[in-house]
Amino acid sequence: MTQVVNDGTPEMRGLLDKGRKRLRNVGVIMLILGVLAVAFPLATTIAFKTIIGWLFIIGALGHFYGAWNADTPTRRSVDVIQGIIFGVIGGWLAFFPLAGIVTLTVLLAIAFILQGLLEIVMASRLSQFPGWKWMLFSGGVAILAGVLIFAELPSSASWAIGLLLGINLLSSGFSYLMVSVAMGKVSRL
Repeated sequence: MTQVVNDGTPEMRGLLDKGRKRLRNVGVIMLILGVLAVAFPLATTIAFKTIIGWLFIIGALGHFYGAWNADTPTRRSVDVIQGIIFGVIGGWLAFFPLAGIVTLTVLLAIAFILQGLLEIVMASRLSQFPGWKWMLFSGGVAILAGVLIFAELPSSASWAIGLLLGINLLSSGFSYLMVSVAMGKVSRL
């Protein structure tokens, strides 16, 4: 693959600087969230589950709004049924924080594995930048985290979501910072 070269034009320097700043900011935010998640894994697990529950509740409200504005009885019925399903799932996740953590842990393991695969693809697309291997490393860590969650079920459910989410955030945040540093070196050339 070809190496990105700063040709010295203001446009190229601006593009590199803009991308570097975005990666740096996202990296710092992810590092802060990662430290908090590792420090408080059970609280992170409950917060994560509650946030997902509220997203389902908001989705339920959207379906009820769609039913209110539906132009046919069939469409209205489908939206009401979907709204009820989303509302029940959202209420269960949001208002019963310790129920269903094992199921959510399995879903998180799958999400980590998928995120790891996507980061590996992203690393291959960033391979022209000197720090791309950090993104590749982060993808490997995310896949490993997903596999570890599966290996320790069901005993890991109470701490796994928070702890592994924190580790994943730390890994991703660090890799974003390293790519940002590498892009800064290219933009100064």
